Amino acid sequence: MRRAPRLLILVSLLITLNACGASQPAAPAANNAAAATVPAGQTTELNIFAAASLTGAFKEIGKNFEAANPGTKLIFNFAGSQQLSQQIGQGAPADVFASANNRQMDVMIQSGQVISGTQRTFVRNRLVVIYPKDNPAKFNTLKDLAKPGIKLVLAAKDVPVGGYALDFLARASKLPDYTEAYSPTVLANVRSYEENVKAVLSKVALGEADAGIVYTSDIALD
Repeated sequence: MRRAPRLLILVSLLITLNACGASQPAAPAANNAAAATVPAGQTTELNIFAAASLTGAFKEIGKNFEAANPGTKLIFNFAGSQQLSQQIGQGAPADVFASANNRQMDVMIQSGQVISGTQRTFVRNRLVVIYPKDNPAKFNTLKDLAKPGIKLVLAAKDVPVGGYALDFLARASKLPDYTEAYSPTVLANVRSYEENVKAVLSKVALGEADAGIVYTSDIALD
């Protein structure tokens, strides 16, 4: 097994993550009020549907929240934002939906599953290209993603990070330093499109790909 992936280079594409209280069973403010007044011996459960890229941060935040609110238990469901919105749309109970893009949040609002006006931007992120530490493909710059034979893995286009990656490639192709051939040449190197960002990270870490595109929050630099 190859060692954990490392950062190659930051891509100047700012990502916005949104959180919102789902309309069923209650909005976040009501749940927070309930958590503060839970009678002794009783437990209030809050279902948190969050993008896979938020797994580490939300678990830590959850521990602190539960410690500060005795009698409250957070139940997390981490997956791709599009998967989570589908689950909520099919009736899965959620108190908070934390999406990695505006698109899935808008879908939830338009369907009435999320209360319009309760959504808030709570963090911003950036894309990074990662590769194994032994760097088998000899990456030096973003242009190297277009080298013939590179094994690249991306998230599927309906996954927020996958959509952002495709947007970046399209924008780069309009720059003189990259040319119009850049995006299609890079995409020809894609070996698989994964269902969430953690799957992309895992494939690179296991040496099943030469590179992948994830969020900075997915990488622990050493």
